[in-house]
Amino acid sequence: MQTFIVFLRGINVSGQKKMKMAKLKEILSENGFQNVQTYIQSGNLILSTKWDKETVAQKIKDIITDNFGFEVPILVLTAEVVNQMLEACPYAKLEDKKRYFTLLYEQADAKMVADFEALSYENEDFSVTENCVYLYCKNGAGKAKLSNNVIEQKLKVTATTRNLNTMRKMLELTKKS
Repeated sequence: MQTFIVFLRGINVSGQKKMKMAKLKEILSENGFQNVQTYIQSGNLILSTKWDKETVAQKIKDIITDNFGFEVPILVLTAEVVNQMLEACPYAKLEDKKRYFTLLYEQADAKMVADFEALSYENEDFSVTENCVYLYCKNGAGKAKLSNNVIEQKLKVTATTRNLNTMRKMLELTKKS
């Protein structure tokens, strides 16, 4: 049995793709997932299963489509990967509430990354790795120009963004499951 951290992209944001996490938790539990936990309403899950990452992603995608009537990108990570992301953050010495992690569903093309890294955004610092764009938004995320959608457009990959507190909480929840 392995525990995974699961991030759903774009649910319960701006009134779109509404999904009650309690209902999703119930449905996942009924479909073979164990120790299912949710964190806030923006699509963060912890669960245990015998299945591999790819199977978990496909099963959750099918469950959401069948039960909620829409598709969402599903990112399945291990606690080790999330911990490595946290440890590798180049902005670790800067203010916590201004640090964000844009999680990449696949590795971006090297040329796209190079072009993206050549850009500059006032009051925003970023660093790209194979599975994450680390963000430091000096004026907070609400005023940032470098949004999740912009990152997806520039790198041509699917991504989902979480703040530092959410990343830490997800890792913490894996230790309790």
